[in-house]
Amino acid sequence: MMKAVIIDYGSGNLRSAQKACERVAPAGMQIAISSDVNTVQKADYIVLPGVGAFGDCIAGLKAIPDMEASLNNAVKKEAKPFLGICVGMQLLAKEGHEHGIHQGLGWIDAIVEPIPPAPGIKIPHMGWNNLNIQLPHPLLAGIHTGDHAYFVHSYHMTGSNGALPPHCLATVQHGKNLTAIVGRDNWLGTQFHPEKSQATGLKLLENFLRWKP
Repeated sequence: MMKAVIIDYGSGNLRSAQKACERVAPAGMQIAISSDVNTVQKADYIVLPGVGAFGDCIAGLKAIPDMEASLNNAVKKEAKPFLGICVGMQLLAKEGHEHGIHQGLGWIDAIVEPIPPAPGIKIPHMGWNNLNIQLPHPLLAGIHTGDHAYFVHSYHMTGSNGALPPHCLATVQHGKNLTAIVGRDNWLGTQFHPEKSQATGLKLLENFLRWKP
């Protein structure tokens, strides 16, 4: 039986993410929530949710013995499909600059910093907004520029000198172009919440749970 695991490290909409995955999972696939390192290591698909401050989330993840090493092994060495959601995506960066500077997982050469203020926008960026697809990717099959997704965030992932980070697959306009999706190889991260993004989010989750990178 194929298994997808949503990592429970004290942060994230775990049950809503599980329910959304269950709606679109292939027949017979188990969608579990777990903080057990061995369960994560044995999973076929791995989801890292995240709600709250970057520093709190990375501290919670690192507080689980061997979880960071297990993630690195499962995703980077064994090439298992991985999806990071909201702060779960942000944790893939080298650093997060929310209430101090915190080291991330370092899977992508990027930092997470405050959304810059701009006339006519509100921070946090909250609610529905249009995706702007930058690059094709298997998980974006059936998802197009202009499709709506649901965002809730005050910090965003950026590359050097304020440019978009490497491997940015989609952006969202909120004062400036912000990173909406990053991905390469066998992993993907979304700044928006697929489990709250109705048709767009369910399509992405469906693509993910059938992905064979």
